[in-house]
Amino acid sequence: MNSGSLNLSRSMRRAYRDWNVNSRVARLNNWVDRSREGQPGSRSYDHTETVNDYYDLCNELMQFGWNESLHFAPLTPEETLEEAIVRHQRLMIERLRLQEGMRIVDIGCGVGGPMRRVARESGANVVCLNNNRQQLDEARRRNLEAGLDHKAEYIRCSFMDMSAIEADSFDAGYAIESTCHAPDKERAFAEIFRVLKPGALFWGQEMCMTETFDPDDSRHRAIKDALMLGIALNDIATFSEVNRALESVGFDVIEAMNRDVKDGPSTPWYQPMEGQSGTLRNAFRRTPLGRKAIMAGLRLAETVKLFPQGSAAVVRFMDRTAEAYVAGGKTGIFSPLYCFLARKPG
Repeated sequence: MNSGSLNLSRSMRRAYRDWNVNSRVARLNNWVDRSREGQPGSRSYDHTETVNDYYDLCNELMQFGWNESLHFAPLTPEETLEEAIVRHQRLMIERLRLQEGMRIVDIGCGVGGPMRRVARESGANVVCLNNNRQQLDEARRRNLEAGLDHKAEYIRCSFMDMSAIEADSFDAGYAIESTCHAPDKERAFAEIFRVLKPGALFWGQEMCMTETFDPDDSRHRAIKDALMLGIALNDIATFSEVNRALESVGFDVIEAMNRDVKDGPSTPWYQPMEGQSGTLRNAFRRTPLGRKAIMAGLRLAETVKLFPQGSAAVVRFMDRTAEAYVAGGKTGIFSPLYCFLARKPG
């Protein structure tokens, strides 16, 4: 076993502890049915639990297969995925006008990849907010290793209810592929609006259905359903629905666009998962063949107890989700790159 596989084995054992992983994967696979059974008016289903199940199971494999910044970025043929992510984060830092001494909130911080870029390059202090204990612990560990723990605070709570945080607390904020999980987008944006200072800027990156999506097209609906299931999204908003939700709670939308649409040479955002050669230097583990190889290797490793039982089932779940991402991108009905800059009026 090479060092990368050994590290992954250790991290997955630590993450999965004494869980019945196969049972948790089965639970995640049927969350949509459970949510529908809970309607109308029933409190038996909680989408926050589903999102936590998703990240608890997939977090370590996401970092292994993707990046410590668990988000998409606009791609060009000359860049690796890692380089594109850095460029995209620097655009956010520029748009938010972040400076040393500012107090920023990272809404749904993941394992802290964007936060570390913000702290290093702007000097701002970042409050890492996350409802997932595993991710928040990982963010703290990585910040310590990077020597950036003194630039961070940590709050475990849902962005649907930040009542523990005083109003007008932050100089700026950002939410990268996090509020797409909100069961009520207006409520999430209202909470963010409340904790920002008057005049503060807010950057968001949302997963959205594009104007090409046709709800009467059965193939389009099937792709949307697969994306909702695989990313634990209660629904997937359109561009205009995101804008309306921001404006309804009081934000002024300064700019908003699908950043996958570019004038010059470009590479589709989904290419790392599609595995086409000749357009982008790519990691084999992200490709369809690479994912199948990891799945086969984990099945064998489970039999000799090198990996927790159920690890291959998690990769199978993630592989189907990757296929849904690619289908959504190739048909043009889905983009994870709807980025906006909004301001809380002064």
